[in-house]
Amino acid sequence: MSEAIALWKTAHIISAAILFGTGLGTAFFCWFGYRNALRADEIGALRATLGLTVIADACFIAPAVMFQAASGVVLMILLGWPHISSWSIAVWSLFIFVGACWLPVVAIQLRLKREAEQASSIAALSKEFHRQFHIWFALGIPAFAAVVAIFYLMVAKPLSIARFATSLAAG
Repeated sequence: MSEAIALWKTAHIISAAILFGTGLGTAFFCWFGYRNALRADEIGALRATLGLTVIADACFIAPAVMFQAASGVVLMILLGWPHISSWSIAVWSLFIFVGACWLPVVAIQLRLKREAEQASSIAALSKEFHRQFHIWFALGIPAFAAVVAIFYLMVAKPLSIARFATSLAAG
């Protein structure tokens, strides 16, 4: 394996770990921060939780998403893999699906953060705030499942796409 391929693969894996780990970490942190803030009636704790979640997305997740796409293309070129194949279509479709879940999450996070900053207390938060928070969490479930599927495809390589599709169909 050439040095360039090894470096790109390493960077791609590190970026994937940052993306998945930060996403899972912020989901955990924000969910439990939200629940604890409600129980303790602490609007300040909720503000801090939401603020840090937005910062983590901007500092870690957004750059990792961009790097994943770029490094994936570079690796396909370096490895001589076709840009149009069942494997690449599956990977890019899942990647786009994750993005389709994540973009609304970013918008929701910003709205939640703004409302929490303006609220005088937990009780002053609107019902819509709580509904949006649960939508935020729910969007993460299919997104994380799709990321796990992408990991599988990265490990299994292009030849396994038929087995992957068969296992999905089998349930």
